[in-house]
Amino acid sequence: MRGVMAAVAGMVLVVVLLTGVTSALLDGSLPGAPTGRPRDIPPRYLALYVKAAETCRGLDWALLAAIGKVESGHGTKTGPSSAGALGPMQFMPAPWKAYGIDGDGDGRADIMNPADAVFSAARYLCASGVDRDVRRALFAYNHSWAYVDRVLAAAERHRRAVVVALPQTEVAARVIAYARAQLGKPYRWGADGPDAFDCSGLTMRAYQAAGITIPRVTYDQWRHGVHAPAGQEQPGDLAFFRMEPNGPGHVGIVIGGGQMIHAPQTGDVVKVGSYAERSDFIGFTRMAESAARFD
Repeated sequence: MRGVMAAVAGMVLVVVLLTGVTSALLDGSLPGAPTGRPRDIPPRYLALYVKAAETCRGLDWALLAAIGKVESGHGTKTGPSSAGALGPMQFMPAPWKAYGIDGDGDGRADIMNPADAVFSAARYLCASGVDRDVRRALFAYNHSWAYVDRVLAAAERHRRAVVVALPQTEVAARVIAYARAQLGKPYRWGADGPDAFDCSGLTMRAYQAAGITIPRVTYDQWRHGVHAPAGQEQPGDLAFFRMEPNGPGHVGIVIGGGQMIHAPQTGDVVKVGSYAERSDFIGFTRMAESAARFD
C-alpha cells in the first residue's frame, strides 16, 4: 500500500448539502433531499464507509458502501460463504492476513468487526490501485467482472440517493462569488491560492469558501460527486475536460450560459471561458455535500 492509514477522528462526511447536520443525514430529513441517506445503509456502516474512504486517495465512500451491500448486505450476512469468505466485507483468509487492520482502535484486527472489516477493505482497494483503475481494483477484490459491474451500479445508486440539488442555492452563489473574486490571478501548477491557482486548486478553494470540503486534485474531484447529464448542468457544477490515464486533466466552475470560471494553464490567468465549445469536454459533477460530521 502506498499510503499510511490516516486518523479517522473528525473525518468530513461527503454526501449532503451545505449546513445539514449528522442527525438530518441519518433520519433522511434534509430539506429537498429525495431520501436523505441511502435507507438500506445502517447509520453505523455509513459512518464507517465515509471515514474509511478518507484514508485512501481516490477512494469513494459509495464504492465501499457498494462492496458492503453486495458482499453482505451491510453486515446482515457475514458468512462463511461457499468459498470461505468471512465478515461484513467478505474477506478471504489470504487477503485478510495481508491487509486486515484494527479499524476501531481496540487493539485487535477482527474479520467480523465492522470497523476493522471496512477499514481493511479500504486498505486493500488502495493497495490494488483504486485511484488509478477502479475496475481493476474491484476485480482484485473479487475476481469477477460481473461483480465489478454490480458494485459500480450499486455505488451509483448510493450516490444518487443522497443528492440534494445544489444550484440556485446559497452554496452555488458562494462558490461562484469566490471564483469571480480570483479573476485575473495567475495560473501556477500546484497552487491553491491566495495569489495564484491551478484549475483544481481554484475549485477546491471555491467550495471551501462555501463550507464544503472536496478533494484537491482534478481526477479525485471527478469521482467525488454525482455526474450530471450534459444539458442538465447548473451553476456551481464542475465541468471536466481532457481525459488522461488517471482521470480528467482540467476542471472549471459552471456559471451558466455555457460559461465557466477556470484557471487554464501556465502563462494564463483565472478567467471566464466557454465549456460548450470545447472538443475535449468529458462531463459535469455535482458536489452536493456538506461539512456535516459523523463523530
